[in-house]
Amino acid sequence: MLPGVGVFGTGSTARVLVPLLKAEGFEVHALWGRSEEEACCLAKELGIPFHTSRSDDVLLHQDVDLVCIYIPPSMTRQIAVKALGIGKNVVCEKAATAVDSFKMVTAARYYPQLLSIMGNTLRFLPAFVAMRQLLVEGYVGELQVCDSYGWTCEELMGGGGLHTVGSAIIDLLSYLTGTRAHRVHGLLRTFVQQNGLIRGIRRVTSDDFCFFQMLMGGTGSSGVCCTVTLNFNMPGSFVHEVMVVGSTGRLIARGTELYGQRNGSKSEELLVGDSGWVGPEVKEMPLPLLQGLSSMVKALRQSFQAQEERRCWARGPVATAPTFEDGLYVQTVVEAVKRSSSSGEWECVEIMSHEPDPNQNLCEALQRNKN
Repeated sequence: MLPGVGVFGTGSTARVLVPLLKAEGFEVHALWGRSEEEACCLAKELGIPFHTSRSDDVLLHQDVDLVCIYIPPSMTRQIAVKALGIGKNVVCEKAATAVDSFKMVTAARYYPQLLSIMGNTLRFLPAFVAMRQLLVEGYVGELQVCDSYGWTCEELMGGGGLHTVGSAIIDLLSYLTGTRAHRVHGLLRTFVQQNGLIRGIRRVTSDDFCFFQMLMGGTGSSGVCCTVTLNFNMPGSFVHEVMVVGSTGRLIARGTELYGQRNGSKSEELLVGDSGWVGPEVKEMPLPLLQGLSSMVKALRQSFQAQEERRCWARGPVATAPTFEDGLYVQTVVEAVKRSSSSGEWECVEIMSHEPDPNQNLCEALQRNKN
């Protein structure tokens, strides 16, 4: 039985998500927006019967058993944790900080019977699903190098390029390689400091260019070296490529297609072609993200549809989805890259094992004064 859905957010992802949910048989009962006007406008456009600017109105809605959260990162933790506490299944975007991510992990561990996954749709893109399988089967031999680059021209909201897009790439590379970063080195820059919304004495401070390296897996020569370059000031259409190189070959995902080339071969072979997009045209979202989102919604339907209770779900169809613990790892890497950009040094990735004491700095200052 498919659960009723409540959606948080009125941005481009929410606009695309709601029609995809309806196409798979989900009923979207409620929509939250930061203002009544925003919520009302989109609810009328998408045919959602209830809208509000108060989060509890969605969380306590009697017909909502699955909550999809696509809002600014600073608000994600509060709503996700409260939703789990009320007994709702949760799909959400990244949190703002590692501390927020840790609180979400704690809530997910406390309610293991509930679905709690991060909404990184690239894991569900057929090209990356096939790439992961081929890597497991040994298509490229021993993993050596991963390289990812992307560029587009857009105004970033919600923390800059590293947080909004880089976090998805960090998660994707961990999914593909089956390893995690233990050291990182990064460089962040803001080249466009004013735009149509921010001008005068105000300046944009979030990054619109980021480059970082990650050492993943084992130490020394046994690990995997990953490099990521993201530029959000390039004119033209969205471009994204991920290449994995090993001892016997390489795999390259370009957009929605996957190519492979073994050592000794003179040319690449097409392994996964572009199946095209049969849904309505969506200008707000690049095709890889759109197809990944569509595949994630299909997986959610498969997870819920065979269950007798609306809140029950099967793990199999969404087994590849990133968990809240994956979200904590990604946020930890993001913060390490930021530290590296400031220090100019390699930084270690140390995942939080307990919530820090919010009064620790105050206690240390009092102790110093006492001494």
